[in-house]
Formats: sequence, structure tokens, C-alpha cells
Amino acid sequence: MQYFERFFRVLIVLFFTANLVACAPSADEQTQPADTQAVVVSPEAERSATMKSHDAELRQRLTPEQYQVTQQGATEPAYSGEYDRHFKPGLYVDVVSGEPLFASLDKYDSGCGWPAFTQPVESPSVVENADTTLGMKRVEIRSVKADSHLGHVFEDGPAEAGGLRYCINSAALRFVPLKDMESQGYGAYVERFREAGIEVPVAPRETAILAGGCFWGMQDLLRDIDGVVETRVGYCGGNLDNATYEDVSRGETGHAESVEIVFDPARISFKSLLTDWFFRMHDPTTLNRQGNDLGSSYRSTIFYFDERQQQEAQEAIKEVQAVQRWPASIVTTIEPVRNWSLAEDYHQDYLEKKPDGYTCHFLRKWD
Repeated sequence: MQYFERFFRVLIVLFFTANLVACAPSADEQTQPADTQAVVVSPEAERSATMKSHDAELRQRLTPEQYQVTQQGATEPAYSGEYDRHFKPGLYVDVVSGEPLFASLDKYDSGCGWPAFTQPVESPSVVENADTTLGMKRVEIRSVKADSHLGHVFEDGPAEAGGLRYCINSAALRFVPLKDMESQGYGAYVERFREAGIEVPVAPRETAILAGGCFWGMQDLLRDIDGVVETRVGYCGGNLDNATYEDVSRGETGHAESVEIVFDPARISFKSLLTDWFFRMHDPTTLNRQGNDLGSSYRSTIFYFDERQQQEAQEAIKEVQAVQRWPASIVTTIEPVRNWSLAEDYHQDYLEKKPDGYTCHFLRKWD
């Protein structure tokens, strides 16, 4: 019986040793880079104060393996990770913070049992620490913003790609497919795939045009909504083609200062844009007025492109009115898009250029 117990213990030791050595450098790689400082991988008690304050939230949000890898420096078993043999086009981001780390363009099959990359997506996305644990000299890789443990880097990668192998735990990564990169806020990296000859799927887009007083303040709030891709200010609903600010300010064209909003319907719907945002950022109960601005050009209007938008606009007004978000009756008009005219350059993103500029818009706090 004692013989079998000893044999079983030896098997356990051999198993864990094999996992650690598989992600270790070869014999001729036992020297650490000159620009790294020898440190021991930080245990949980030595993590930054910022990460400690979020520890409870991380334990709840991450799986046990994700937490052990990113926060405690653990290594997942070889060939067990979700992304070891995963080669679809897209971006790999930190599972903790979402910061971009690696692109599929730089991923290759090293046969080591963990996802392997020839380089980070950009130079400041990871930091290196010399790791002297387990009696070996290795270079640990951590993310810059979240300080997550990711894996190690070795000098046995493809020579034609720089000679490095970034050996990364799948549990430290979240994959963003190429088709979803722009909608999830990683659009800045899409061009690299086009340059590599990879066809980039066109994400669905929808356009809305809303008027709620001075378009400076409206645009300033609308641009920051999750799901909004682009905003432009202009004039809509009047009887003049290519209207200018001078034309509209005379009050004779029938245009309203408006904001054109291009958004991702997979992230925010047209109706939600109205009920959750539009009716919170301006007063829809004042006729032809917002703040100090008077006249029909400052009216509250939902412009529609089709019957669906028209119907959803009607439903949104009824819903907001029914729950009495505003004590007075809503006077917002619903009009077809007519003679949309782009405003002058100096009006575009005005409050970004002049943060102290005039605005009467703010988001009301609704339950």
C-alpha cells in the first residue's frame, strides 16, 4: 500500500513539473534581458492598492481560473486553454480591463500548449519583469493598466518575425472578433487587418436625427453614449436646401438645430436612444424654447427616416409621458427628415473645442 502511495505522489510531481517546463526557455535561453530587474512574481499580498480595492469585484466577475492566473500568477495546464488553437481574426484583450494586448495577425502555432504571439499589438501594452521563481530565469509579461499576469516571453519565436514567443495564458485573455472590434471600441486597430488583406465585415449602422435646442450641448452629451459611433450637427426640417446658420437664425426656413447620430443598433436601439437619453438631456415640455434660446429652430423634434422610426418615436413619447418623467405635457414633434444640412465646421464638436462654452443641456437623474 505504501508503495502505491509513493508512486502516486511521484506522478503528481511529474505532472506539474511538465506543465511548468513546457512554458520555460530552452537551455540556451537561461540569460535574462539586460534591461529587466530581477524580481519575484508578486504574490496577492503585494499587488497594487488599486487592484486590491477591486479584489472582491474581480473574484465575483472572473472565473476561478481567470482570477488565479491574472491575480495570483498561476499557469493554466498546457493545451487546456480556449485560445491555444484559436486562429480567427480579431483582437485579444485583457480579461480584467479590456485593454488591447495582442492581434490575431501576430498569433502562430508554436506547439507549446499555450497561445503564442510574435509581438504585442503595440509596444506599451505589456510590461516585462524578470521572474526568478522555480529556479529558472524567465521574463514575465503583465498588462500595463490592470497589472494582470499574462504569461512569459521567450527568445525561440520565428526568426523572420523578430524571434520572440509571447507565451500567454488563455485565461488572461478575452477575444474580440474582427466584426465586433469597432462596435466594442477597438476600431483604431481595424485598419491593420485591412492592410493585411483581410476583409473587414461592415457592422450594421442606423442614423437618427434629433432636435432639442442648441446643438452644441446636445452633441456633447450624445457623443458619449455607448453605441453611438458618430455625431454631426446641422439643420433639419426646413424648406431650404443647404441651409446655413445665418439662414436658420433668421427664423424663416423652418429648420431646427439638430444632431445627426450614427449608432450601432446591436448596442443601443432607436427607441432606447429616445427614452433613456433624448428625453433626459433637454426639456421636451417647452414649446420652441430651450434655456435662453427662443424660436422654432430650438424646438424639440424627433425626425424619422422610415415608418418604424416614426412608430417608435410615438411609443417613446407615450411611455415617457405615462410615467410622468416630466410634470407638464410633452410638446416634442415627430417629423420626416427634410432638407438636412450639415452645419459649419466651427459648430462641429463645439464644446470639445471650447469646454467653457454655452450649454443648457444636462442629463436628468431618472430611476
